[in-house]
Amino acid sequence: MSNFLKRVPKRAKALRNHTVILGWSNRIFSILQELAIANANVRKPRVFILSQHTSEHMETLIRSRVRNLGKLKVITKTGELQNAENLNNARISKAKSIIVLTSDDVLGNVADFVQAATSNTDMRIVAEIERATTGEALKASSKGQVITVQAQQIIARVIAQDSRSAGLAAVVLDLLDFDGDEIYFADVPALFGKTYADALLAFNTASVIGLLNSDETALVNPTQDTVIVSGMKIIAIAEDDDKVVYTGVREDIAKSPVTPFAKRKATAGQLLIIGWSALGRQVLTELTQFLPKGSSVHISAQERYVDPRELEELKFGDISITFSPITGDAAGLNAAVGTKSYDQIIVLGYRNGISETDADALTSLTVSELHKLFQEPGNSIEPTRLVAEILDSSKSELSSVDALVVSDSLTALLIAQLSENPALAPVFEDLFDAQGASLNVRSITDYAPIGKSVSFAELVAVARNHGESAIGYRLATGTGFEGSTGVVLNPAKTSEFIPVEGDALVVVGDLN
Repeated sequence: MSNFLKRVPKRAKALRNHTVILGWSNRIFSILQELAIANANVRKPRVFILSQHTSEHMETLIRSRVRNLGKLKVITKTGELQNAENLNNARISKAKSIIVLTSDDVLGNVADFVQAATSNTDMRIVAEIERATTGEALKASSKGQVITVQAQQIIARVIAQDSRSAGLAAVVLDLLDFDGDEIYFADVPALFGKTYADALLAFNTASVIGLLNSDETALVNPTQDTVIVSGMKIIAIAEDDDKVVYTGVREDIAKSPVTPFAKRKATAGQLLIIGWSALGRQVLTELTQFLPKGSSVHISAQERYVDPRELEELKFGDISITFSPITGDAAGLNAAVGTKSYDQIIVLGYRNGISETDADALTSLTVSELHKLFQEPGNSIEPTRLVAEILDSSKSELSSVDALVVSDSLTALLIAQLSENPALAPVFEDLFDAQGASLNVRSITDYAPIGKSVSFAELVAVARNHGESAIGYRLATGTGFEGSTGVVLNPAKTSEFIPVEGDALVVVGDLN
């Protein structure tokens, strides 16, 4: 049975509580997939897409790119985004959310037009932006009605953080998709007058990460002595909203001893980045904050796919940044890697003068050639950790990398989450900005001894004593299986496991 509704003007008259998507990009397929999962229990979920493509073209691409729309029905219409009749056909005044996928240059006009076409000031418009200045202007002009997602900034942060905190990309994707545990808000009067430290151990099937004030400002991982008052809500990760059930403060382990973090001597690192785009500068901005003095980053890329301006003034304190051009063949890659021992190699997708499909094919080829270099008998190049970026989620079949960051999927997941629950905006903003609380994947040995059974509640208690909110763990033994990341998000507090070398605890806390 088709998931597409025909005769748009007639059928659209009955639309209400639906999602409107204005514009078109590769993100749309992942967005639709997530909206289908999120609305699986909704009686008649609907999405209205308005773009300049023909309906036939849009529907053909959706059929080929979206695995299963489930009950979600999609209405497509060809037309200008700023046409009043088109917006009326989309019934934006009756929609629950609006997603805008277009260029920064026309985004402001589209947002203004949408706001003028609906009197619903509670309506939230989720818009993907390219430039931070666009976001600032939209927030100011719309008085907060427009929620912006700066895709490249978030992608760069995840790549950089996974480079120094193995497993973080998998945690982010697990947290953002609708197939599993998600973030919920819960009013818990039993905790009024108690502290955030108490709340962390008060839910067996939910992992607390913060508090939401009555004015909807978010406090992600606040200080442990923060008092919970009437009007505040708990921010928690759970399988469903009905799983955020207060089970009482765990006084039995509330005073677990603090085990100091092991002091690891910071040594200069050597990183290689293969491939380049404007995203590269943002990755370096995030990454070089944590590289020890004396570290170096070497960039190798095919010059025909790089805007020379993107390589200008790459200066980051005491970190040495160098560049050399490469050819696209194995010999060029071999020359780039040379005999130098790198702590890590990051493969970035090209974005200039090349299609996404061809860019991803180059990334796949690069990763394949690197593994050949690592495995060739007598080769002096030692295997090292590989982090790769894929632009298009339909091409994300790289199983031979330690971390894979799928750009369009990551952004699409975030957009879909915000369109379903705009109240999550301040939570994600705090988690993904450069300051404040962040997701971290830390060695389990900072929290528990190897080889001794430990409950998740005990790990939460120890993390709490370090000023962190534990939300899960990553099992080293689970990362070797195809399709498995080893990440266990939000286990029951009563669950136990025996840590082994390489396991890690997933926490929300300061970057250090």
